[in-house]
Amino acid sequence: MTGRDAGFEAGFDAERTSGDPKERNLLQDFSAAATLQSVAPAAPPQPMLTVADYRPSPWLRNAHVQSLLGTSALRSLHGERALRACGAVDTVHLIDGGDGVRLQGVHSAIPGVPARGLALLLHGWEGSADSSYMRLTAAQLLHRGFEVFRLNFRDHGDTHHLNEGLFHSNRIDEVVRAACDVARRFARRPLVVAGHSLGGNFALRLALRAPAAGLDIAHVAAVCPVLDPARTMEAMEQGMRVYMWYFERKWRSSLARKRALFPQLHAFDSQVLSLRMRPLTQWLVERHTDFGTLDNYFDGYSIAGNRLAGLQVPVSILMATDDPVIPVEDFHHLQLPPTARLEIAPWGGHCGFLENARLDGFAERWVAERLATAAQPLQAAPAAA
Repeated sequence: MTGRDAGFEAGFDAERTSGDPKERNLLQDFSAAATLQSVAPAAPPQPMLTVADYRPSPWLRNAHVQSLLGTSALRSLHGERALRACGAVDTVHLIDGGDGVRLQGVHSAIPGVPARGLALLLHGWEGSADSSYMRLTAAQLLHRGFEVFRLNFRDHGDTHHLNEGLFHSNRIDEVVRAACDVARRFARRPLVVAGHSLGGNFALRLALRAPAAGLDIAHVAAVCPVLDPARTMEAMEQGMRVYMWYFERKWRSSLARKRALFPQLHAFDSQVLSLRMRPLTQWLVERHTDFGTLDNYFDGYSIAGNRLAGLQVPVSILMATDDPVIPVEDFHHLQLPPTARLEIAPWGGHCGFLENARLDGFAERWVAERLATAAQPLQAAPAAA
């Protein structure tokens, strides 16, 4: 019986009772109390998830365990299963990046569920739309009623054939245009964005450029974003060799694939592909960009210091103190507007934030909650046709 039903029954009994006046008063008091209970306010909402809630198992409080398990085959399998369990329908789309550039991405939606918004997800360097953190974040957002679009950057995923030019980290213009195209095709308001690592850097630069591009973004969430590329390069050169080896191996494979597809444009030899990260990046900058020097190239996509101070889009940033790839010190010197929130966890490694032996991720829940909370005030507005 509901509180309202209880109030009705008690009031009825009070009226039909013709005995002791004390009994009638008692029943009337009960009726009033039950009626008040029926209009009592709902329980307050649960407090927002913060880094204080991230308490991984003791064996996961190691930066390298977090970072390496986060990119493992087991984690990839976990992401694949989690996304499949949502029952979402995935469709692959070619997206207009402007100036003839074509990018590709995957749109996911659960049939029969009205969309509360659209989430655009951006992966890290040499990741893809199918990276474990992309799938796991998508699953969290789908469960919260969002449609999700996972965008592949140029030359990531199975997209090397789409464009002749090589990917580099200053290709922000095509990502902004692609985001505008996605927003037009899937006009689900509000639009929210999330990115990991280099994808977090792109997401924050997208937030900076969104007002000028006419792109209405409700919120951006970034996990372990690259702030200062030069300092990130130094950290990898001075850190555990496995991280440099991982990125060098994947990048060389990507470049070799590009050469096979466009041999007339990319006739670099095996000696070039054998270069280490810094000289290989310098080779790319000098031959395939207009930046001229490595320092200019790094400065072109740096968002360190005061470069995010002009943000008009609200953002949330999650970082780990023990990140072995991106120096946490840079985050202490960020100049952010009042609408930005930075949270630094003591553990998590680089984009790991694993919680237990099942390889569940705190970061995916954190991103989904931040974006869903930001979208709530806007959901009363009708979606664009």
